[in-house]
Amino acid sequence: MTVVSMGIPRLPGQRPSVADRPDVPVLLDRFGRVARDLRISVTEKCSLRCTYCMPAEGLPGLDAEQVLSAAEIARLVGVAHRELGVREVRFTGGEPLVRKDIVDIVARSAAAAPGVALSMTTNGIGLDRRAAALVQAGLGRVNISLDTVDRAHFAALTRRDRLPAVLAGIDAAVAAGLTPVKINAVLMRETLAGAADLLAWCLERGVALRFIEQMPLDADREWARSTMVPAEELLAVLREHVDLTEIGRSDPSAPAEEWTVDGGPATVGIIASVTRSFCSDCDRTRLTAEGTVRSCLFSDVETDLRAVLRRGADDAEIADLWRGAMWEKSAGHGMDDAGFVPPERSMGAIGG
Repeated sequence: MTVVSMGIPRLPGQRPSVADRPDVPVLLDRFGRVARDLRISVTEKCSLRCTYCMPAEGLPGLDAEQVLSAAEIARLVGVAHRELGVREVRFTGGEPLVRKDIVDIVARSAAAAPGVALSMTTNGIGLDRRAAALVQAGLGRVNISLDTVDRAHFAALTRRDRLPAVLAGIDAAVAAGLTPVKINAVLMRETLAGAADLLAWCLERGVALRFIEQMPLDADREWARSTMVPAEELLAVLREHVDLTEIGRSDPSAPAEEWTVDGGPATVGIIASVTRSFCSDCDRTRLTAEGTVRSCLFSDVETDLRAVLRRGADDAEIADLWRGAMWEKSAGHGMDDAGFVPPERSMGAIGG
């Protein structure tokens, strides 16, 4: 095993074994799950330095030739749709809006996979300038990261005083019709007391809030189960301010459980990846910015599609390699195992 940039373990030249895999076109794994939701990281760069995601100095930069081009991303989106049955694609980072060609990426992907739902996870900085162009290119929806509406807390968590820019991005997303706009808030001790304020802010603006349990994907390796905020603690805090009624998941593969707020119709969601794992229903496949398939956020095994793509492989060969990578997907993230070790990559390097 070798280690390359950003601490990524690889098995050079070794392909996944598929000798016992059923001959089906979809991205099936050994546990019967089928991946139909593709997450593509388009860059490792970001305009913020969130403490749970990136080190203060940012991630080691990738050379331009290491990152998939807009044409290569669109090619793989097309393969995923036509050959593998992928139905949804979300562009992530780092921060996807730092790529100057992000509108081109969306437009090419929309052309390569007509009818596939295209969305983006973003911190919202710069979205006010590009929302309309992204909609015209084919983007349908955005998830925007916002952990607090307290400017001082925001600056401390992100190491950047950019809250006004994020709020401008949210307003632009709503105005452009990138709905439903979803706000993603990572649960932190520092912001728990303000969780109800964030919920009230989202309800006033008609955007959907989803809290996310912090996972051991921080670059500084400071995560600990004993200090993280679990879903049940958040619910207790929110119930001091609003009435919550659990409605669960409308889709078994959806990561967020939903609660109605004060009788509805507004809801709040919680993605409790740590304490209420949904691994058994996971339907995601991931591509890193360098073009490697990652079957799970917490697996350091990656399969290189970029290399075969650039040597001229046809769609069938790329699809077969992708199927093999997903066939080897583990049963779960393993956070409850005594010997659990966080992955080498942090969230910023993997893609959200």
